[in-house]
Amino acid sequence: METEKFDADVIIVGAGPTGMMLAGELRLGGAEVIVTERLAEPTGQSRGLGFTARAMEVFDQRGLLSHFGGLETSPMGHFGGIQFDYTVLEGAHFGARGIPQSQTEAVLERWAFSLGADIRRGWEFLESAQDQESVTVTVGTPQGVRRLRARYLVGCDGGHSPVRKAAGFDFPGTDATRGMYLADVVGCDLKPRFLGERLPGGMVMAAPLAEGVDRIIVCEHGTPPPDRSETPDFAEVAGAWQRLTGEDIHAGGADWVSSFTDATRQVTEYRRGRVLLAGDAAHIHLPAGGQGLSTGVQDAVNLGWKLAAVVRDRAPAGLLDTYHGERHPVGARLLMNTRAQGMVFLGGPEADPLRALFAELLAYDDVKRHLAGAVSHIDIRYEADEGSHPLVGRRIGHHALRGVAGPTSTTELLHAAQAVLLDLADDAAVRDTAAGWKDRVTTVTATPEAAAAFAGADAVLVRPDGHVVWTSADPGQLSDALRRWFGTPAGS
Repeated sequence: METEKFDADVIIVGAGPTGMMLAGELRLGGAEVIVTERLAEPTGQSRGLGFTARAMEVFDQRGLLSHFGGLETSPMGHFGGIQFDYTVLEGAHFGARGIPQSQTEAVLERWAFSLGADIRRGWEFLESAQDQESVTVTVGTPQGVRRLRARYLVGCDGGHSPVRKAAGFDFPGTDATRGMYLADVVGCDLKPRFLGERLPGGMVMAAPLAEGVDRIIVCEHGTPPPDRSETPDFAEVAGAWQRLTGEDIHAGGADWVSSFTDATRQVTEYRRGRVLLAGDAAHIHLPAGGQGLSTGVQDAVNLGWKLAAVVRDRAPAGLLDTYHGERHPVGARLLMNTRAQGMVFLGGPEADPLRALFAELLAYDDVKRHLAGAVSHIDIRYEADEGSHPLVGRRIGHHALRGVAGPTSTTELLHAAQAVLLDLADDAAVRDTAAGWKDRVTTVTATPEAAAAFAGADAVLVRPDGHVVWTSADPGQLSDALRRWFGTPAGS
């Protein structure tokens, strides 16, 4: 009987940062990938101008951080426009600033392409249908309608996701209550308003991007949500700016103009059979602190190694279900914190008591640590049993190691997106137990330069996405953890 033909193991719709990150992760895991993208060329526009501390760590663990050039981070961040020092929480900061989203997309596209991802621009998703074994995707191409067949389909196609709609995902949440303009304006000679300025009629923000170019955001109270099918023009933006500030910028211009809202929605499930969603396709929210792009990238890194293991028949039962189980709560918390920030920052006089209360609370270090962890994403911890080792469920940080083959680090060991078992006590029993998984788990005997960072653990099992799933200080056997996350040992 002839083997069923697939065009790829996975089809990804959308070539933004989430789609490109997922494509690279899948290729590192050995899956064949096609990425379809409606746009023939990148727009060059950049809604986002940076990413969170956790996204920086994720890029670093794949050896990508240096591709962005010199990065600037700031210890000072904000929550709802109220500024405070994020470094009160160890490892936290306000993320990389001044990195246009177009640059992030370009870095990730070059990386995914270098790993063998098949990127097809000008290919527009039209519809999909799935059965027990596959997903068939219909796309419009410059040469006409084509059909592609894959084992799985992943929608990374943004907040209006055609993939989400075609597959029938439920997308509950709250409708937009206000509209905002976003523009890169030229020749306007604006004073910086980095954290935004609240005015009687609304809020404005301005930050220089380059000589003579400023990024502005304009939120006017009482303005209905925009018709997203129409692109606003510069005259509308200039008019709103003048009404709020009294400054006339009509003589200037704009490189590009867009709009957004505070609509907040999240799918009830991140997977429906053989169709999955990641990034803005799964959750939309008010932009606050560069969290949207960063959350999408982390969705992709969580999903990539799991989906690759499934298509290569190396996954234990239920592994793919952990994608929803781990990332849906993260998305829900993201929506909570961005809605709260919107109420604090964009509300009118009725929100003054809320702003005053937040200002009082931010005098306490515990509150600062809590909010810094939420916005930087440093505090993410996947399900861990009560009383488990403090590392379990968390992403492992950067730790220098002295190994048999020379100096290395936890970050460098994750470049290949393979699980790592750190043997920190030169324990032959640990190495013998893991031997059956050597095709999926790299065992490294090493001594940490800062042993205290491992909180008494002599061995640590790290997934390809950098999250710790077992330590020697936890109850339970190493073999059980290996089976749970990486399937049966070779030869079983």
